Amino acid sequence: MAQGKIRKLLIANRGEIAVRIIRAARDSGIATVQVYSDADANGRAVAMADEAVNIGPPQAAKSYLDIDALLQAARDTGADAIHPGYGFLAENAGFADAVEAAGLVFVGPSGETIRLMGDKAAARAEARKAGVPTVPGSDGLVEDMDAAAKLAAEIGFPVMIKAAAGGGGRGIRVAHDAEEFARLAPQAASEARAAFGDGGIYIEKVIERARHIEVQVLGDGSNVVHFFERECSLQRRRQKVWEEAPSVVLSEKVREELCASAVALAKAVGYRGAGTIEYLYDDVSGDFFFIEMNTRIQVEHPVTEMICGVDLVAEMIRIAGGEKLKRTQADIARTGHAIEVRLNAEDPANNFMPFPGVVGELLTPDGPGVRFDHMLYPGYAVPPFYDSLLGKLIVWGEDRERALLRLGRALRELKVEGLPTTAPLFAALLESDDLRASAVHTRWLEPWLETNLDLIKQKGGGNT
Repeated sequence: MAQGKIRKLLIANRGEIAVRIIRAARDSGIATVQVYSDADANGRAVAMADEAVNIGPPQAAKSYLDIDALLQAARDTGADAIHPGYGFLAENAGFADAVEAAGLVFVGPSGETIRLMGDKAAARAEARKAGVPTVPGSDGLVEDMDAAAKLAAEIGFPVMIKAAAGGGGRGIRVAHDAEEFARLAPQAASEARAAFGDGGIYIEKVIERARHIEVQVLGDGSNVVHFFERECSLQRRRQKVWEEAPSVVLSEKVREELCASAVALAKAVGYRGAGTIEYLYDDVSGDFFFIEMNTRIQVEHPVTEMICGVDLVAEMIRIAGGEKLKRTQADIARTGHAIEVRLNAEDPANNFMPFPGVVGELLTPDGPGVRFDHMLYPGYAVPPFYDSLLGKLIVWGEDRERALLRLGRALRELKVEGLPTTAPLFAALLESDDLRASAVHTRWLEPWLETNLDLIKQKGGGNT
């Protein structure tokens, strides 16, 4: 289909992001079609959408990852565009190609761009061409393990072995010496091959006590703007649990350089839609290094929306329909501080064991500066087949201290009966002096968890 105003949008996803996309589409006057598996027949997004189509059994491979079923649902309902959300097929170049080949609009970048930036080794090469600093490491993929071991020694241990096609923390190993490298490199390649069908790996120097900083960009295929940065340093098993915008540790000079580099890279690849450029920031030297690009909307996009006053999902849809950016960089300003915490159906006092179950009483926080993106309702049965994310609690304050106070208040108001959630983790984290001082890094959380289990239990971990 030639680009033009989108009239009916199919959401090829589920859960809270499906609810989020439906709302953005409705606000734009666009009809919605929600696909669902048998396990999600009673999902909130299914009830909210104008139309809903069952696409298969609970297994994602037979429903949400079934490209033919998704395209057939679009044809049957007359949808003219598909939004992939995040996860599932959101960064699948073949899916983007198939959507466009079917005469539909893919709400996101082209398959070519997804393919290029989804290959982490190729993305590093593009970053270097655009003048963006990269973490010291291999130039592209390494296939000969002996050569790889020699290179790792030259870079200097510890090094990170990363799958070129990886994601979600899979296909990553950290080697602290040559012996570990010889053992872990084949494991990373094998895991990547099994998970992504591609066993290619590359090597990066480990930046000790690094922070994870990412820049939100929006492009129309020719022009690109940024919406400043987010800090996502609180991670467990390389999965983010807490995000903030802006990062309080960056100087304005570094912030300007960081954001400019993200725009330069996105422009160099002709980026269309919303995307995120991710970096490691070295607290000691003040240097930043490109690590990867996410060619989709991110889970943590609401913190950027809160400080910049923009609906990023609506902008994605508008651009996919053929419109150009409506803001110049000079039009984009940030105000205050925002924090997002991820509410998962997991017990943080029991090694974060997933706990699907039925939601009992549900009380959600509100008031000035509070937003709760979720798909819950009393009686909702959380299915065991998918990611454990239930929703995201986002708060805004005039400054970080006010945002932290507001988060504490919102957590006290939040009540989800019937199953454990990660809410007690965040209540406990608010008592950490390091966190309140923003003295954290990507390896800070896991040791803290080991020594603060009793505090998490006191806050409610393990209770339903």
